[in-house]
Amino acid sequence: MTKDEIYKRLNSVFRDVFDDDTLEISEATTADDIDDWDSLAQISLIAAIESEFGIRFDMKSALHMKSAGEIAEKIAAAG
Repeated sequence: MTKDEIYKRLNSVFRDVFDDDTLEISEATTADDIDDWDSLAQISLIAAIESEFGIRFDMKSALHMKSAGEIAEKIAAAG
């Protein structure tokens, strides 16, 4: 899977989780850039990403991923 494919699918997940069809993520997008991205949303986001990509993150790394770039790197490494 290419980086562009990962970001396309990842952007769709972010839009669903944060209920914002205008959301556009990039490698540099962090929780500070999305108003509703808090610790509770992080859990929902990780669950949705795991479902979309058919992967599993260990809880420690899942809770410490703070940017879309970090998440994309983990997805690429898992797939």
